Amino acid sequence: MADYPDALVKTLFIKVKEYPRFSSKEIEKFCWMAVHEHKHGVLPSEYDIREIDEDLYLQLLQEFKSNN
Repeated sequence: MADYPDALVKTLFIKVKEYPRFSSKEIEKFCWMAVHEHKHGVLPSEYDIREIDEDLYLQLLQEFKSNN
């Protein structure tokens, strides 16, 4: 599993919380959106199937779980 800089994870953490209609009940969805945007430069479209960096996704998800 890749280990990403804390600064990147914190930046994405803040970004997730600033998304319109952010909901703590849908953390997985919003973390996926942030990692997708980080990798591809745009938010995913409705049927976007491009891959994301799963290690970064899991690290971001863990950041939310440890802060709640």
